[in-house]
Formats: sequence, structure tokens, C-alpha cells
Amino acid sequence: MSVGAASAADINGQWARGDGNAKVQISACGSNICATNTWIKPGTPKEKTGDKLVMTIEPTSDGEYSGTAFDPQRDLTYKLTVSVKGDSMTTKGCVLAGIVCKGVNWSRIKS
Repeated sequence: MSVGAASAADINGQWARGDGNAKVQISACGSNICATNTWIKPGTPKEKTGDKLVMTIEPTSDGEYSGTAFDPQRDLTYKLTVSVKGDSMTTKGCVLAGIVCKGVNWSRIKS
């Protein structure tokens, strides 16, 4: 296993979105990494359990990742950066050539 693959494992696991509206499982899916909704707060618009985000990301430094994410439910591709520090993760996705961006904070769920 390469050093890059070893550090990429830090992103894997269960995560809760900072706003309390979603929980995801992040794990390998083929040659990519997928974030799959495992729980969505009732009444949360445009999201459902089982929705998947397919990430094509590479480690850029310790706990930092960069690449793209494809949302098949909305047929959108985002430029994506991910920062993992211990049990905290921040994701930032941008569309429209980086004009529209959104950052989300996550907390690791301990089993």
C-alpha cells in the first residue's frame, strides 16, 4: 500500500453533518470514494437516504484532499476540497467555474 493510500483511509468512516440534517458513510466504491447518505433528518429538502456522492480525490498533504465530486441525483460535478483533522472534516464544493461554493463541517461518528 502506498503512503497516499494509507493517508486516504483517514476520510473513511461515518460522519455527521454540522447542521444535524444528515449522516454519511464514506468508503471506497470502485476506484473512487463514495459518500452515501445513511440518515436524513425528516423534512430535509432534496436529499434522501441512499443518495451518493462519487468523489475522485487524491491526497494533497496530510489530511488534505482535492479533486472532483459527481452528484448523480442532480447530474452535477463539483470541484472538491476536503480537510480531515482528527474527528473533524470540512468539505468545500464549487460549481460554475468556482463562482458558487459551499463549505460544510462534519464530525466523525464513533461506533
